[in-house]
Amino acid sequence: MSHRPFPAQMPPPQEEASDDDGGETQVRELASFLRKFYSDDLRILLDAEPTEHFPLVVEFAELMDFDPKFANELYSRPGKPLRVLDRAAQCAQREMIEESGNLKTEAHEFVHVRIDVSGSPLEFPEASPSIGKVKVKHMGTLLTLKGTVIRSGGVKMIEYERDYMCRKCKYRFKVYPDMEAGNRINLPASCPSKSSRGCASASFQFIEDSIICHDYQEIKIQENVQLLGVGSIPRSMPVILMDDLVDIVKAGDDVIVTGILSAKWSPDIKDVRSNLDPMLVANYVRGTNELKSDIEIPDETIKEFEHFWEEHKDTPLKGRNLILKGICPQIFGLFTVKLAVALTLIGGVQHVDASGTKVRGEPHMLLVGDPGTGKSQFLKFAAKLSNRSVITTGFGSTSAGLTVTAVKDGGEWMLEAGALVLADGGLCCIDEFDSMREHDRTTIHEAMEQQTLSIAKAGLVTTLSTRTTVFGATNPKGQYDSNECLSVNTTLSGPLLSRFDIVLVLLDRKIAEWDKIVSLHILNEHSDEKKDKTNDSELKWTLPQLRRYINHVKKRFKPVLTKEAERVISSYYHRQRQSGTQNAARTTVRMLESLIRLAQAHARLMFRNEVEQLDAIAAILCIESSKTTSAIVDSAGDALHSIFTDNPDEEYNTQAKIILMELGLVKGSPLS
Repeated sequence: MSHRPFPAQMPPPQEEASDDDGGETQVRELASFLRKFYSDDLRILLDAEPTEHFPLVVEFAELMDFDPKFANELYSRPGKPLRVLDRAAQCAQREMIEESGNLKTEAHEFVHVRIDVSGSPLEFPEASPSIGKVKVKHMGTLLTLKGTVIRSGGVKMIEYERDYMCRKCKYRFKVYPDMEAGNRINLPASCPSKSSRGCASASFQFIEDSIICHDYQEIKIQENVQLLGVGSIPRSMPVILMDDLVDIVKAGDDVIVTGILSAKWSPDIKDVRSNLDPMLVANYVRGTNELKSDIEIPDETIKEFEHFWEEHKDTPLKGRNLILKGICPQIFGLFTVKLAVALTLIGGVQHVDASGTKVRGEPHMLLVGDPGTGKSQFLKFAAKLSNRSVITTGFGSTSAGLTVTAVKDGGEWMLEAGALVLADGGLCCIDEFDSMREHDRTTIHEAMEQQTLSIAKAGLVTTLSTRTTVFGATNPKGQYDSNECLSVNTTLSGPLLSRFDIVLVLLDRKIAEWDKIVSLHILNEHSDEKKDKTNDSELKWTLPQLRRYINHVKKRFKPVLTKEAERVISSYYHRQRQSGTQNAARTTVRMLESLIRLAQAHARLMFRNEVEQLDAIAAILCIESSKTTSAIVDSAGDALHSIFTDNPDEEYNTQAKIILMELGLVKGSPLS
């Protein structure tokens, strides 16, 4: 079997002949264009392995500047122009070989011109609609679709062409399998010979060893759930990858696919009407995994951040609290929860040891609380702050829905990505965590700690990446009993609880003074007076600004621990190991890693590249608030009734002194 570049739409033999006869002038003009703008790529191409398929990525914007008429034809009827571009690339190679004088080098036969539409008019909604808005008018045009790969099939071989000969007049002609009809061979009704005799024979003979095949893979992409309104069902579309495009994306990847919209008949099933299902024959696939966590942050905004911390260099914790007030502003107080949400979203730095073992940088958080304590509000707000997030509920999630499921499509088993895989590089929010079945909960153990999913289903054995932060919320089982351990109160196993870096318990105690303050806050939210009382400094930290800030500090800072921070974290860990009998599952080495992650996240939140003693103590206060450790600071216990203090820097000095004395790091007796 031999290979040959695959045209996006299989032409009839007559069209193939007409392409070869004419258009040589256009081919030479396009060859000069490719040599002018893509000479470096063509040189690499000449040194490539002759049997490999090589992509030559051409920017549509540059092509449009060079020849607007050809570019317009490429958009509206891309089949023939793409073949012309492939021939132009061949021509450009031959010209470069002749100029170099190295006649031993041959032009690379398997070159495919790939069209990159980024920064061109084809990025506008008309030529780049969402998957759910693809209509009949887009058929046969060069279309760009954005989505997430939810299904990835195996790499196969597909027949591209075969030769037949007329038994009567011996005329040879090529036949192209009909992709729309399941790659079926349709022979002509009569001999296609154009000779004067007009042979009308319908008897043809297949010529041995004339079949040409190509690598072939089918994937399915789904539109981004975050861009859809409530109640909308995300639509998906099959995408066909050929030659050099196969096996470059996997389930869970974000991609931008440019290709030709075609259709194929649905399988013939008894009592089911056969329809034409849309499909995209890909010309170029661009993975956006590196871009998915990035937000365009203007230089002015970065200067604003720097100026903000310059203003608060003497009172850093006051500045930090101004940022935290922007998280769920409709909820009064809950300072500890807001700090924990910020640290969870910012996260620490992934560590790779000498043996190549990775220690995750993404923290996980669990909110355990009575009904009406705002757990779901925090989950939804955190999902808005993250650029890539998936929200689900424990009751509506199976182990397959959370991890990955095996589905049978056209007689072949394929893997379809679940919530944790789709949230790779982002946030996975699971509400009603307690309503998940025990079997379903155990499936996420590996995903939370090793950040991979090992799958062995229906003969498919593979490992998928789940570099995601898990944010869970659950109600306690009945009335929360402070004398019992957390595992008993939540019915969650010890191994699962140990994977959460922060576990906050929100108990709705009836405190008259607190209820009065909260009710006044809620009533003010609904009154007109609120607009006049809003502080300018608080107004600055809106949702878009918080998103930019979190992204900026994650990209910019890779904090390292100072000696003082190491001393505090190490002493606290030893203290908890000696006294942590009630919650033994929480006081493992994972607690030490959690402290390091949270301290690094706090240093990022404070706009620093060093983890100082302040960050280590802030991480300890977060762990102390979780009711899963032996508390050494009494004031850190109640997360629900924690408020923003007027002078946080002074309060920190008091708490730091207590903690350092309890840990034996400073002389003196512990304060009561």
